[in-house]
Order: sequence, then C-alpha cells, then structure tokens
Amino acid sequence: MQIRYLISRNTNADFDHSQGKRRAGIRFETSVRLAGIVLIFAALTGCQLQPVEVFDLVILNGEVVDGSGSNRFFADVAITGDTIERIGTVSDAEKRSASRLIDAQGLMVSPGFIDIHTHSDYTLLLDGTAQSKIRQGVTTEVLGESRSAGPVTGRASREAPYGLSVDWDDLGGYFERLEKGGVSVNVATYVGATQVRLCVMGEDSRDPTDAEMDEMRELVVQAMEDGAFGLSSALLVPPNTYITTAQLIELARAVKPFGGIYSTHIRSEGEGIEEAIREAIEIGEAAEVPVDIIHLKVADRRLWGQMANVCDLIEEARKRGLEITANQYPYIAGQNNLVAMVPPWAMADGREEMMAHLARSDSRKRMERDIYEGIPGWFNHYLAMGDWGGCMVASVNSEENKRFEGKSISEISKLLGKSPTDVTFDLLLEEGGSVPAVYFLMSEKDVCHAMQRPWVSFGSDGTAVRPDGVLGEGRPHPRWYGTFPRILGKYVREDGVISVEEAIRKMTSLNAAKLGLVDRGLLVEGNKADLTVFDASKIIDRASFADPHRYPVGVEYVIVNGVMVLDQGSHLGTKPGRILKKHHDSI
Repeated sequence: MQIRYLISRNTNADFDHSQGKRRAGIRFETSVRLAGIVLIFAALTGCQLQPVEVFDLVILNGEVVDGSGSNRFFADVAITGDTIERIGTVSDAEKRSASRLIDAQGLMVSPGFIDIHTHSDYTLLLDGTAQSKIRQGVTTEVLGESRSAGPVTGRASREAPYGLSVDWDDLGGYFERLEKGGVSVNVATYVGATQVRLCVMGEDSRDPTDAEMDEMRELVVQAMEDGAFGLSSALLVPPNTYITTAQLIELARAVKPFGGIYSTHIRSEGEGIEEAIREAIEIGEAAEVPVDIIHLKVADRRLWGQMANVCDLIEEARKRGLEITANQYPYIAGQNNLVAMVPPWAMADGREEMMAHLARSDSRKRMERDIYEGIPGWFNHYLAMGDWGGCMVASVNSEENKRFEGKSISEISKLLGKSPTDVTFDLLLEEGGSVPAVYFLMSEKDVCHAMQRPWVSFGSDGTAVRPDGVLGEGRPHPRWYGTFPRILGKYVREDGVISVEEAIRKMTSLNAAKLGLVDRGLLVEGNKADLTVFDASKIIDRASFADPHRYPVGVEYVIVNGVMVLDQGSHLGTKPGRILKKHHDSI
C-alpha cells in the first residue's frame, strides 16, 4: 500500500502582497500538520510514502519554446512562489493539489519577453500596470536611453512629462518611487550619458573641463552602484550630439568594473551610418565593454539595400572578439521629434535660443536652405525621407493643433496654405519646441535582413501606455502596442522570415544575456517565473499608424515573478514586478 503526501515549498511568499503572504503561510502550516499525521499513520501501518509536490500554478499541455533557440516541445510547467519548479510532467495528484491550473493545449509557453529598449520611465509612475506592454507578453522593461530618470542633480531639469513631480535625486530614489506605486512588469535601466552631462553642464555646447568630466564619471559610478545595467547614449540631435567619442569612452570605462554594457543610438542612421557604427565599435574596444546598437536600421531612402554592408561591418568587429550586438523593431517607420528637422547650429545654445531662431525670418531662411541642401555630418531627416509626406505629426499639447495629429507635414501644408518648412517651424514654436513625429525612412527588405542576423534582438523603442486617459492621447508609433505580436504574427507565421524558436530567443535569452540577467530569459527549472502564454495561430498586432491605440490579440496569459497579471487576455491589475539591478562584485 502507498500513501501520497503533500510537499509545499511555498515557505517564501514574497511573490504576493499581504493577503497572499497570509494565505501562503496558512497553507504551509496546514500541509505540515497533515504531513505529520500521514507520517505517524504510515509508521504505525508500515505503508510506503510517495511525495506529492504542491505547486502554486501549473500550466498543462503547452508547447514550450524555452528561449534557447532549441526546438519546441510539449511539457507541463509548474511554478512555486516566484520560481519555475518543474518542466516536464505533473502527476494527477499534483494537479489536484495545485492552487491554479491552466490548460495550455493549443498554446505556446515561453519566457516573458524582455523589451531591451523602452521609454516607459515616467508612464510607469503614472500607471504601473503597463497595459500596452503586458498585453504584448512583455514582463521586463529596460529604460534609460540617454536621458535616464536619474541622476537629477545640479543643472538637470526637474520637469517631467504628465505633470509628474521629480522628488528624487538619483536612480535609487527613482526606484523607490516606482516601488511605492507598484508595477506589473520588472524594471531595469541604463544611466544616460546625456543625463549626467545635463546634471553637470546643462545644455551648454562646449567641451567639459577636467573637473566636470570627473563629476560626470562619478555620477555614472553612483548610478551603477544603484543598479544600472550600463551606459546609454543617443547621439542624433543636440544636446546629445555635443558628447564626443573621447568623452563617451571615459564614461563607458566607468561601467566596466560593474560588468556594464554600452547601449547606443548611433550618430547617424543614413549617410554616415558606417562611420557612426565605427564610432560605437571604437568606444566598445577602448572602454573594453560590450556594445548594443539601438534599433539598427538604414533610415534613408537613398541607401536602401545597404543593410547587408552595415551588418557585415558589425560582424567584422565580432570576429575580432568585440561583443557588439544590436536590437531592432519590426516597422519601416521610426519615431523622433519634429525638432530633428532643426539644423544643429540653431540648437547650439539651448532651447530658448532655438525658439528665437524659429521666430526670426532670417534664421528661418537659413534653416530652410540647410534642410533642402543638407549640412555635412548632420543626419537630415528631410533628405532621408525624400518628401514631406514621410513625416507624420504624432501628438501635440495644444487643442488648436490636435487636428493635425496623424497628418503628414505635406497634408498640413496643403490644409493651411503654408510651406512645409513654415508648418514645421510654426508647430515647434506653438508647442514649446517639441512635437513627437513619425518618419517613414526604412525598407522592408532591410528590416528582414537585420532580423535574420543571430546577434540582432528585439526591442520596441516604445512606451507603456493605454488607450484611455492621458496615456491614450495623441497618435504614437504603433510599436508601443504591437512590436512583439507583430514579429510573431507577421514575420514568423505569415512571412516565414525567422522561426518561432529564433524569434522567442531574440525576445528573451538574447536580451537577458546582453544585460547579464542570469535567472530570466530562459524557461529552465530554478529560473524566475516570468512567462508568456500565447496562441501562435492568432497572435498579431492591431495597432496602426492611423489608429495606434489598439491592443494586440493572441496573448492569453502573462505571469511575472510567479503572479498572474494577464489572465485569458484580461489584465488583473496585479503589480508583482520588481526592480532588477545589475549584480556585481564589490570594487
């Protein structure tokens, strides 16, 4: 005779809030008492005991894509607390004892997606549920491109979007603010090169003194001690462009002792792209740190078809032993700001002086000439587009200009009877110097070519928002809602550009490896229980440039640190996300 007895491993209930802890504690005490009774009975009768694990969550009959790139397989996945306890077979007795069962027959089970390039730094403070990301299957957001949420000291502005108050001085304080409100996703961040420069120098266009450079380096070190994963730069428009290669090398060297990475939006993505990539390679080699190029693309109609050469340049560096990788999003349009149309000289002395140039007729004539003729070394969005129909206004603040959201500069020009440059300059003046805009610059062939390189991972370059309220305003890039389902629906299922196993690897373990996350990104026993369960036959994005505030379909369940967040497509409002910090030895 055999007696099955329960084993509950859920002694650590930090996966839930106070009620969850209480329930877990009661359950553990009850299972211990029952186990004691069973043991006494077995000793008196001579019966054999067969243990039965007690799991918090069991996902049955799913097709597992584990994130390694290996072939999919069928298995049950059992979770206890915040940890993947078993991948294999769960017995009938264990199923009966589990707190929750999910029948994933017909569904794929994968690690939660790690979005390695996002701009959710402030929207997560406004709404920690991260609706547009959770519904894509994202369980980890990586923040901090160039202008990170910290440090905020010295001359750095404390103005924040959505009227949020900046009541912290460093990344540690920002993390505390996030934890106070709670988040549904895990959060990691870089420290921004421009952010530390703003702290020390404001928007001055001059080179830093030695003392200022030392102060910037110290701010980077402090951010790494707070848990940043590396240094990030965006070098396309001022004041970002003021940071030189030599200065970036010095700042990148500061993250090396912590095992940090250098993540960079390179200086040019059109003419000059190869020189910009060589700069990124030089910084990585000189600082001896890994490099990840943000949203790799050839963003210039005149250079379409050149992605192969760009990728070959990166692979040459990889063959020399440099850890250089890239990420991308699956769209042929990018999002920047209308201010990118302003020539660098008009921005050299800060925003106020730029606004003055926008208001002066002589400056307008010079800016218009530079836009149409170009300036050496400046990534000119107009020449890259070829016409004004390729630039669409994404969002504005003033009610008067709301009618222009979703319209191209060409359309607005015809509507108002103004020249395209006057439309551009007037909008910037009326909107305080900032107008988010979408630029159609890439070719589908180049996007697919980059996607097939094994070292290119996926990141949305998007923001966690939702269709209602203040976060539902404007017409943002559809990547905010659709990046990951679009890859799995269009590029995997419909077009066959890459396999589902390779796509999941690029969304999970590849991004985890870049950051040095050792317990996420792979479905293996002992890893943290971040999982996404989706219908591979249905998953697709629904957000478009005309109607971007639309959730995707096909993502059924999302689990973060063992806690259900998305249940049969419905967001539960749970916030089990954690602040992920770069682990390093003391130095």
